[in-house]
Amino acid sequence: MNRDSSAASAKALFVVAIVAAVLVSSVLAPVAYDYTTSTQSEGTVSVITISGTISASTVDGISEDLRNARTNDSIEAVVLKVDSGGGYVAPSERLYLEVLRTAEQMPVVASVQGVGASGAYYGMLPTDEIFVLSSTEVGSVGVVSSGGSVPLPESVIRTGPDKAQPTADERRQTVESLKRQFVGRVMQHRGDTITLSREEVAYAKTYLGPKAVENGYADQIGALPTAIDHAAEMAGLENYDVTRQEPPQSLGLVLLTSQTDNGTMIYKRSAQTNGLVPVTRPLMVDEIAPYNPEVNANGSA
Repeated sequence: MNRDSSAASAKALFVVAIVAAVLVSSVLAPVAYDYTTSTQSEGTVSVITISGTISASTVDGISEDLRNARTNDSIEAVVLKVDSGGGYVAPSERLYLEVLRTAEQMPVVASVQGVGASGAYYGMLPTDEIFVLSSTEVGSVGVVSSGGSVPLPESVIRTGPDKAQPTADERRQTVESLKRQFVGRVMQHRGDTITLSREEVAYAKTYLGPKAVENGYADQIGALPTAIDHAAEMAGLENYDVTRQEPPQSLGLVLLTSQTDNGTMIYKRSAQTNGLVPVTRPLMVDEIAPYNPEVNANGSA
């Protein structure tokens, strides 16, 4: 290949790489869109989505959305659109604290779409009202710990006797402490409505929407528009706008690699091997498997 053809090939690859980067970044970016219910708006209700596993990265995005709601003078109320079965302990507590901070400044209402359990339910506790559907599952007030103690080899030198992995008894004590904290906050925030004893809450059961309303885990049966209307009413808004914050799409790693005889080879992340595999047919963005690395192996809520 002569110098001119090599330069042309490199230029073509560079152009394709830029186009691919633009397309991928446009999908990865958070989605925010508005719709107006009145031409004379008195304020805005911000709908913030909580979905999937509660991890450090997802809570980072949710925290930013909540901070924006608190600092935006036009936003008068927040609705949490929840569909999550929980996640890791520390991010779940961070979510709880961010929601608590927001609820101290404005009305916050939760609307559970499918599941609002464990760490996701923990995060909803400071809200003023929890709306559920008849098919919604909420609850699972408990903590699960994974992993075990592995004896350290003799070659490992430690600075103190406690500088090692926790024993099974120590892990049980940690889980029990976290469970008591979780149950205690349920009783703190839902104590006026919940009909279950502290011991029954600690059973960590989940309940369908009607039963959750009956036992006080939730407040009303209603869809997302009902929750939005209720949040606006709590904020004293008759005519209001709604802004929706959707989390960025996690599409995994996409790489543009070397030229081949058939053109540029593109790779995508494999959900089975957690490695990169070549794309052998046209790749739609939706086909790229999500990549959610574990951020904390010590426990999940």
